Amino acid sequence: MNDSIRYKLTLAYDGTDFAGWQKQEPPDPDASPDPVTGERPRIKLRTVQEVVEQAVRETVREPVTLTGASRTDAGVHARGQVASFMTTPDPARGVGWPLDRGTDALVQALNSRLPDDVLCLMAEPVALEFDPISGARSKEYTYTIQSGHTRPLFDRRTVYHCYHELDVARMQEAARHLVGEHDFAAMAQASHGRKTTVRTIFACDVEDEGERSFPGETARIVRIRVSGSGFLYNMVRIIAGTLVEVGRGKMEPDAIPGVLESGDRVNAGPTLAPEGLRLEWIRYDTDDSDLHT
Repeated sequence: MNDSIRYKLTLAYDGTDFAGWQKQEPPDPDASPDPVTGERPRIKLRTVQEVVEQAVRETVREPVTLTGASRTDAGVHARGQVASFMTTPDPARGVGWPLDRGTDALVQALNSRLPDDVLCLMAEPVALEFDPISGARSKEYTYTIQSGHTRPLFDRRTVYHCYHELDVARMQEAARHLVGEHDFAAMAQASHGRKTTVRTIFACDVEDEGERSFPGETARIVRIRVSGSGFLYNMVRIIAGTLVEVGRGKMEPDAIPGVLESGDRVNAGPTLAPEGLRLEWIRYDTDDSDLHT
């Protein structure tokens, strides 16, 4: 009999001070190589996976491996990241997290050990075979832009500043061309590392959220919202950069099909900065309802 339990966590975080989701220990470029092996000492970067995994270990008092659904980049935020871990409760040794202790208590215990820029929103027991990566069926990201001369201050960590005024209607027209199954090679970083660049976009919308007033100045908030079966490395940030080029009048909305057909990264817009990007939700076949909408 297998007494192990797998828990699914829903996490939110401000990615500003993280080197991304995935644990990383690259060679220290400032350290001298070992005279025998020639290898440099490695440095442990601050990542979301690392700090959450440590909090889980301290909570359940046993070694665990935390697996996350989306490997968000440095500076990228989330309010619907999904991760999971396995625990094997043993009351005699005081380890693990048995079901009768409850998921609300698990969330509270984790949050008491997490830093201020990470929050566990929900915990739930799932099937032992649950895989947050391969089991994901759709994801949604948003990219938020402040358009105007006034740069963001209080939300500067979560909003990208575009100095130029943006034509949202043109951006929305261009966004419609992205919906459906396409080869997105032109909108992925060259080192994406995937066998195929074909992806399906379920929806892509550009929302005008109105103006914010400042002394002697106004700025407009524009939010790009895109959901799909999966995304390539930097794909959403390149989609955002391409739509901004359309909004500035540097590219025509009907140029998008040609960009996709070309498969050439140079034909798409720039890769926008990470601070405007946020992972909103991830859905699975086992989800009972659209809780993330």
